[in-house]
Amino acid sequence: MEKKSVPFEKTVFVCTNTREGKVACANPGRGGAEVCHALKGAVKEAGLKHKIRVARSGCLDRCAEGPNLFVYPSGEWYSHVAPEDVPELLRKLS
Repeated sequence: MEKKSVPFEKTVFVCTNTREGKVACANPGRGGAEVCHALKGAVKEAGLKHKIRVARSGCLDRCAEGPNLFVYPSGEWYSHVAPEDVPELLRKLS
């Protein structure tokens, strides 16, 4: 095992969990996967890939409030996120 420093200033965990028959952030029509895809693209387009890592996450245990995302290490939590929110999110992250 080799211990290293965290390679990114921030990591954004976006819930892309789906559940059949139950509410989940990335179920059809909920938008979790779309938010993740849009945020990854926005980070890349802004030239911030070396600073911000956008990662798909499993369930963050707040399905009814989703889509949800969590920012590490700042501990910021965003709920009811939509793809339209990505430009504002990117401004807050950078």
